[in-house]
Amino acid sequence: MTTTTQWVLASRPEGTPTAENFRLEEAELPALEDGQILVENTLASVDPYMRGRMNDAKSYIEPFQIDQPLTGTAIGTVTESRSEHFQVGDTVRHFQGWRSHAILPADKAEAIDTNAAPAEAYLGILGTTGLTAYVGLTAVGELKEGDVAFISGAAGAVGSAAGQIAKQLGASRVIGSAGTPEKVEYVKDLGFDDAFNYKDGDVSGQLGKAAPEGIDFYFDNVGGDHLEAAIDHFNTFGRVAMCGAISQYNDRGKATGPRNLFQAVGKCLTLRGFVLGQYRHLDQEFQERIAPLVLDGSITYETTVREGLDNMPGAFLELFEGTNTGKMVVKL
Repeated sequence: MTTTTQWVLASRPEGTPTAENFRLEEAELPALEDGQILVENTLASVDPYMRGRMNDAKSYIEPFQIDQPLTGTAIGTVTESRSEHFQVGDTVRHFQGWRSHAILPADKAEAIDTNAAPAEAYLGILGTTGLTAYVGLTAVGELKEGDVAFISGAAGAVGSAAGQIAKQLGASRVIGSAGTPEKVEYVKDLGFDDAFNYKDGDVSGQLGKAAPEGIDFYFDNVGGDHLEAAIDHFNTFGRVAMCGAISQYNDRGKATGPRNLFQAVGKCLTLRGFVLGQYRHLDQEFQERIAPLVLDGSITYETTVREGLDNMPGAFLELFEGTNTGKMVVKL
């Protein structure tokens, strides 16, 4: 009998999650049925959106359940197969992360080519991270050639991808915000035209200095004072792709909205939220347009790796401390 080591949700957090909200368990796995595969996971993703799933609230994705295994994107090796679509030894991407082994239907797994790119790229720039950035820039925010673009969380997985893709799509100037001097330099090294440290204070003032003629597009990963700053400096018909608001995920009270939202009326702004699940049909377009730029090095990426299944909750909690650069993954 095969067993798996898995993380379950022990309790729902109040405010910022802690290690006590997670519990590591051993569980027996049943025998494979026809059409199923057994995967030994080797890499797993932790992502900010998982914080929302820890709440018992209706959302675009079902919440984690108490005493049930957590889920997320993972990469692993097929060790047993009862499907004609996969053979033992195949490398696959799937959604049964936070555990050492997973049984899943073959149609819930996707083969990946680790000869073309490292496995971690398929959890980041060649996976949902890159697709999220592309969707936000194109279908949601309708980035136009010549736009001045502002990207918050620019040293993170989605932000670093969004800034580089924006340049490839013809943005005339791309500005990023990050949380340390080292991350600011990293963002500039990626090809951003300018970047600033939001922890220095006065986000609106720093953005105004970086974009003296205003901005046309804002990719929002942070919310709060960053969204307010973007509204301050938008040109007429500016557009916001609202991807996330990590500055507010752990608020225990009611989050304060931008105090200057009325400017959206006079400036004729468009603020559009999105979740990737509504735009999966753009995956092929993304792979055709952007994946070649990743493979030839025109778009680069950084991965922060933590070692061991035991460290998954810790890696997840680090996302809210800003210690990662680029995509955070856990090597199991």
